[in-house]
Amino acid sequence: MVEGSYICGTSGVPLLGMTISEMVNSIAAKYPETEAIVSVHQDIRWTYREFAERVNQVARALMGLGVEKGDRVGIWAMNHAEWVVIQFATSKIGAIMVNINPAYRTYELEYVLKQAEISTLIVRGRFKTSDYVGMFYEACPEAYECKPGRIS
Repeated sequence: MVEGSYICGTSGVPLLGMTISEMVNSIAAKYPETEAIVSVHQDIRWTYREFAERVNQVARALMGLGVEKGDRVGIWAMNHAEWVVIQFATSKIGAIMVNINPAYRTYELEYVLKQAEISTLIVRGRFKTSDYVGMFYEACPEAYECKPGRIS
């Protein structure tokens, strides 16, 4: 790392100088059986080892879809443990996660897909009366024919 490439501010404690991915790997190696993610409503309790494994798996899956550094990956989902995995997986590969408000309606989704130049969208199927997949295809009918992982 280049010395002096950032300013620490008023704190006397320097920044760690590692990426988010390096930090997750470091913590998983040091505390593999310590709980990292707890989602009571999903009955999930993942250790740091399990969390790091899931992050790596999703990062590889995104790369398999063709997601590259700098690409924008949208996530349109409620508060679930998987949301955190997506956040860390996109960071790991250098993609930019774009959080889409789950209360958005079709016209709002269409706007944010275009405005943020989202190339890959991760959608949670449905919640209450919202059919997110159906709303996506309504906002982006060309997705029926486009290459998986790439919204045209």
